Amino acid sequence: MNGTIHTRMEPRDWALLLLLSLIWGGSFFLIGISVAQIPVLTLVALRVGFAALALWAICAVRGRPVPRDPKVWGAFFVMGLINNVLPFSLIAYAQTGLPAGVASILNATTPLFTVLVSAAVLADERASVMKLAGVVLGLGGVALMIGLDKMAGHANPLPNQLAMLGAAICYAFSGAYGRRFGRMGVDPLVTAAGMVTASTIMLGPVALAMDGWPHGIDTTHWLAAATLGILCTGVAYVLYFGILARAGATNISLVTFLVPVSAILLAWAFLDETLGPAHILGMAVIAAGLSLIDGRLYARKPR
Repeated sequence: MNGTIHTRMEPRDWALLLLLSLIWGGSFFLIGISVAQIPVLTLVALRVGFAALALWAICAVRGRPVPRDPKVWGAFFVMGLINNVLPFSLIAYAQTGLPAGVASILNATTPLFTVLVSAAVLADERASVMKLAGVVLGLGGVALMIGLDKMAGHANPLPNQLAMLGAAICYAFSGAYGRRFGRMGVDPLVTAAGMVTASTIMLGPVALAMDGWPHGIDTTHWLAAATLGILCTGVAYVLYFGILARAGATNISLVTFLVPVSAILLAWAFLDETLGPAHILGMAVIAAGLSLIDGRLYARKPR
């Protein structure tokens, strides 16, 4: 890996981004099941812990060695802090006072922050008018789909909204920071394993201190937490780092537009929830925003 990226994603990367959005969209169901018996910090620690165990097992089967370079492990800890520990904690606090729809809208500001951060620190991810317009359009699509009316009123306290925006900013910086693993020659599978291991080391003691040792959790809730860790964290981050290495920070951040779409479609398909006109219109606006960011439809053809 040489760290070279393609700012216009290939069809394979779009397909993997859609798959990633489906996995993360489904995580809301598993979180909803798990938190009924598992405290939030414990759930987050279990999530990254299960992911670490699964990913190192896959690394062993595929012959991927554990990195020995202290610089690589230092980068894993920084990435774990800004991509897991801080945003997961901020989101956990934010959702104590925000409904899921509002949290999704605020989380969808991630691409906007990512465009700005990447333009400032990455020479090959400069902002353009078309890209910024696409990000704003995509954010508008998420707001349309979920409902701007949910943002109004005293039911959404400002500290909680700021915490959610703080998580989005963390994700923006982590996308830019994570580009270094490609330049360091670290495989996406090993990168994902190292990051969630570092996150487990940081979060585990905090969860034990705050929540105590897990007890009274039945098999269903353990299975939900394990699936959340292995599939929605472990497998998802292998996809994440693969797309990040090939397509860059801005493109991988677009998954935050697609996750609400996936969650709504999954709820419609499996939970008999209603798919209304606002949902369809919002999805169409998101698609228009993504096409602007991709740029393929609007590129000038050579004469």
